Amino acid sequence: MASLVLQPRLMIGEGWDNFALIDSGHGRKLESYGPYRFIRPEPQAMWAPRHADWVADAEFIPGSDEDGGGRWHFTTPVPRDGWPLARGDVRFTASCTPFRHLGFFPDMAPVWDWMGAQLAGRDDAATLNLFGYTGVGTLALSQFGPVTHVDASKKSVAQARANATLSRMDDRPVRWIVDDAGKFAAREVRRGRRYDGIILDPPKFGRGPEGEVWRLEDGLPGLIADCAQLLDANSRFLFLTVYAVRMSSLALAGLMAEALAPLGGTIEHGDLAIAESGEHGRVLPTAIFARWSGAGD
Repeated sequence: MASLVLQPRLMIGEGWDNFALIDSGHGRKLESYGPYRFIRPEPQAMWAPRHADWVADAEFIPGSDEDGGGRWHFTTPVPRDGWPLARGDVRFTASCTPFRHLGFFPDMAPVWDWMGAQLAGRDDAATLNLFGYTGVGTLALSQFGPVTHVDASKKSVAQARANATLSRMDDRPVRWIVDDAGKFAAREVRRGRRYDGIILDPPKFGRGPEGEVWRLEDGLPGLIADCAQLLDANSRFLFLTVYAVRMSSLALAGLMAEALAPLGGTIEHGDLAIAESGEHGRVLPTAIFARWSGAGD
């Protein structure tokens, strides 16, 4: 029986050479991505900024409602085709996307490290990255064995492959697949596939390559149930992150506990967060997560 830890945990990311959370407050955050600084909306930054004057190369101005998009306002030239960044051996291209993101999620860094710790010493671990976006997590996993990367966006998968080339990891055993994550997982169950680890980062709302509609509250229970069938008692992890929802991490953990009960192991949940740089830097929450870790071999 899987054991559910009720006490929430924090997974706090720190900055590195190519990224820093400089300051936050009044619903915004100031970050550096390599040589450029950006201001973006951040509803959870309800406190006052530590610094009075923010200097940035661009700011994302949100739309008039919660899901209303927005636009970038540039004060200095920023390469529209992006610029290279790195974390460890993984190199990737950052860019100002129409969705306010910069081409990767820096708060996922402690998740990549945690997954690596679960797979330490392995070079044959088969992992699955659903909603894999631009592939930074996929490339981090690829040092431990074959990875299946799935995303419904052709553009995101193309960028993920380009990031593999930039990282000189073209020869890593990665399957790049443009598909609806839910449909792909269901097919893998029918094929009798098994994975050592699965990571998924589903959006609140989205569409598949053939117009499939994804709504988190409707689709997540079935997807987690399918993921459970792709794991066994010797698998190492299932990691789920969710952004921008009015939901508790305990709800995610309860769903995971129900689906993975027969596998044993441990289920934990809590917040992802990023620590501001400098002395007395605060910790900014960004997402909720639930994770299952198996006993392994």
